[in-house]
Amino acid sequence: MKIDGRCHCGRVTFEAEVDPVTAGICHCTDCQMLSGSAYRVSVRAAAQDFTLNGEVSTYIKTADSGNKRRHAFCPNCGTPVYATQLESPTAYTLRVGTIRQRAELVPQRQIYCQSAVPWSADLSDVPKLDLTILQR
Repeated sequence: MKIDGRCHCGRVTFEAEVDPVTAGICHCTDCQMLSGSAYRVSVRAAAQDFTLNGEVSTYIKTADSGNKRRHAFCPNCGTPVYATQLESPTAYTLRVGTIRQRAELVPQRQIYCQSAVPWSADLSDVPKLDLTILQR
């Protein structure tokens, strides 16, 4: 599936070819902190199928396992864009919230569920507000 995306301010854009079956949710505490949310939704793109336009800033995160990942984000607005290996990346884990076709990338799996915040499992009882009505 051909996708395109951008950061919030538009300084960083990208295009990629992804397999929607690789879309997934990660509940690990690193993803919670790095996304500023209860979990992160990502999809995988092979390095040869990913084109980035614009400069990103990066942060190297060392996991409890000792593995290191390079996290890239827009230096202007701070939007997380991807994570990858440190040297000679073979794939990029793209942040679904930055992808224009995000509604088509339905997560196919969840990982690190032991770290999930309990309320994230079922949001069906949380009231849904139409903010366009509230903003009038």
